[in-house]
Amino acid sequence: MQIEKPVKSVSDTFTSTDNIGEALTQVALKEVNVDREPARYILKAIIAGFLLAIMAVFSLAVKTQFEGASHGLVNILGAIAFSIALVMIVMTRAELLTSNFMYLTVGLYYRTISMSKVAKIFIYCFIGNIIGGFILFGMMTGTKVMTPEMVTALTKTVSAKTIESTWLAIMIKAIFANFFINIGIFIAMQCKEALAKAFFIAIGVVIFVFMAYEHVVYNTGLFAGMMYYNPAAISWIDILKNVVFAFIGNFIGGGIFVGLVYAYLNGHRDDIVKAK
Repeated sequence: MQIEKPVKSVSDTFTSTDNIGEALTQVALKEVNVDREPARYILKAIIAGFLLAIMAVFSLAVKTQFEGASHGLVNILGAIAFSIALVMIVMTRAELLTSNFMYLTVGLYYRTISMSKVAKIFIYCFIGNIIGGFILFGMMTGTKVMTPEMVTALTKTVSAKTIESTWLAIMIKAIFANFFINIGIFIAMQCKEALAKAFFIAIGVVIFVFMAYEHVVYNTGLFAGMMYYNPAAISWIDILKNVVFAFIGNFIGGGIFVGLVYAYLNGHRDDIVKAK
């Protein structure tokens, strides 16, 4: 029996074409949303920041209430608790800056969106995410949810991320954080079942939180909490250092290491009609 040699073309090696197509669809939707309904777009970003902040509070509660248990166990429980945030954000189609790094870099590679539009979306999204964190912690001040132990844990976490960290360490850890987050989202895009999507979205978050990597939106939520609960412990220059280099690192991790790499692996720029 003679076996024929399979005939394949270069396009057969483009294993994530459907993902790239979905990413470009998301880019087009974001561009239309920002251009025609900017207030609604910012509201979506506020929802994402709000969800991220409320799950940060949940994570702090888990860590403090399990105090005395194994340090590793406490950290993994806190990471799992926080991972719910990204699942909710993706499933509700809220707008999170760090996932936009991946989507919009794909759009830039295929020239379906301009750099000026990308910058506009980044600014609107980041502002909305920050507002969401402030709203959440502002509402928390009217409750007793944030216990003294949680405030202490918050202060310790923020100090480690700002005063005790160098700009290089922040940037490298930010690269790792958004790499894992966006790899999780990229894999989830291939899943049809909601449970499978949720699992792969969550797993990247569990890794970044457990390893104490840097996520610029999560960090700004923590900084908002500090402004309400322990402003005297804030070092503004160190907060600025963290925001700037976490932003850069997150863009590299999600935009370059995931978005650009997989866009390049799935065809040439001219394979997509150039946006006008």
